[in-house]
Amino acid sequence: MLPVVLPRDYVVPAGFADVARRVWDTAEAKVAGLISAHPDQFPLYTEDGKWVVDGEVWTNWCEGFLGGQLWMLSRRAGDPAHRDSFRSAAEHYSSLLEERQHDDSVHDLGFIFWSTYRRWYETTGEQSLKDVLVQAGRTTASRYRPIGNYMPSFREPASLFIDIMMNIHMAFYASQQTGDDSLADVATQHCLTTRRHLIRGDGSASHEAMFDLETGDFIAQTTQQGFSDTGSWARGQAWALYGFGTVYRFTGDRRFLDTARATADFWIEKTRTQLVPPNDWEEPNPVRPYESSAAAAASGGLWQLAGLVDNPALARAYADHAVRTLAALAADDFLASPVEDWEGVLKHGTYHEGKGLGVDESVMWGDYWLLDAVDTIQQYAEGAE
Repeated sequence: MLPVVLPRDYVVPAGFADVARRVWDTAEAKVAGLISAHPDQFPLYTEDGKWVVDGEVWTNWCEGFLGGQLWMLSRRAGDPAHRDSFRSAAEHYSSLLEERQHDDSVHDLGFIFWSTYRRWYETTGEQSLKDVLVQAGRTTASRYRPIGNYMPSFREPASLFIDIMMNIHMAFYASQQTGDDSLADVATQHCLTTRRHLIRGDGSASHEAMFDLETGDFIAQTTQQGFSDTGSWARGQAWALYGFGTVYRFTGDRRFLDTARATADFWIEKTRTQLVPPNDWEEPNPVRPYESSAAAAASGGLWQLAGLVDNPALARAYADHAVRTLAALAADDFLASPVEDWEGVLKHGTYHEGKGLGVDESVMWGDYWLLDAVDTIQQYAEGAE
């Protein structure tokens, strides 16, 4: 896997330390409150700022994000006395997901296991934890349809989601760990199909592609969560720029780097003046102007991409945009206060606008990607000291 290497002269702004501390203080309070109030539960979104337990869900894809936050807090919590308790909780909430390594009914095993078992394995080096990651990667690859050359979404066999780009690296990981090239082969074919049919000429990403099940022929671009079939769903755009960058790290295939750059350039063009996007840029005069979880995920994707491109000026532009976006998300308009009744970390996120689920609320992946991006940039800053 290619490392992320930013230009030697890139300096994280001094004010980012304050941004990070605000985020960790809020996360420490909110995540501790969640696992205390709702033990062994994995809520996806809030209603009126309160986590919804056993509410309506579209699919089971978010369970890893709570454990991932706990792993990060086990290192970043401001109160050292809390770090051990977060570590214990991280192991517990991760272990609750173990059987999902065999779950071939969803396309989201990367969301579930990369955020949990990967962090656990990197912390301890225990072989059994890597075995879970490898099996999750094999399960991901097992969904491949040779007629059409793609892994279908959970929704139906004819459907391909851009979201899968954030999970397909599990198959590449399993291939690298086992030497089974067939896993990487099908994952590469899926990525090429996604690149061909979901990424438009201007770098925007469609949410979904539909295929003929008998011939594998592409039928049309559609959407489940955007404004229209021809729209630009912001979270899908973030999945594209982050996912193609990650796949480039695993493969070194510059076609995927080029795609990551195109989707990132579209993102930056759309967010130059308003760093946090609406749910879909094509929606005229959106009632809700923000979808913060998309901005949080895109920040991590932009930072990763900054360390992959070989143009120092472009790298700085991507890194600066990531840092500026995180600073906006850590401001009072978006970041909850540690002491207020709002139970999530990041406000103004959306789960599914069309279904009316978690709209203008906190969503678990928004909280996770905010912490993940902040943690990654802190690690870089600490390494440069």
